[in-house]
Amino acid sequence: MSGPRLTAEFWVQAYLARLRLADLPAFVVARGDGTAGAVLVKLNTLDGKARAFQRSFDPMTGARAWMVLADGEETEVDAAIARQRDFDPDLWVIEVEDRDGRHLLDEPGLD
Repeated sequence: MSGPRLTAEFWVQAYLARLRLADLPAFVVARGDGTAGAVLVKLNTLDGKARAFQRSFDPMTGARAWMVLADGEETEVDAAIARQRDFDPDLWVIEVEDRDGRHLLDEPGLD
């Protein structure tokens, strides 16, 4: 068992702060449950395309990793996000805008 889990809201605030330091515009599109809500990150590359990332738990290793939930036309990605929110109203959605496709989710401490 690992240490105490960060609350969703704390993680979101830390992620937004890290994005600000990297000069990456980001905003909360949907506010989820402050304690236990899952977080979904939408990367908008500002060319009509987008990608949505969802944190997944690997039961075999106990590791948490960011997986691609949807990738392609922004309208399709938005539809996939809307379906996830219908399924899980506690879900947080953060949108990051970067033409170069940077989202920082692969940096240490964000898994």
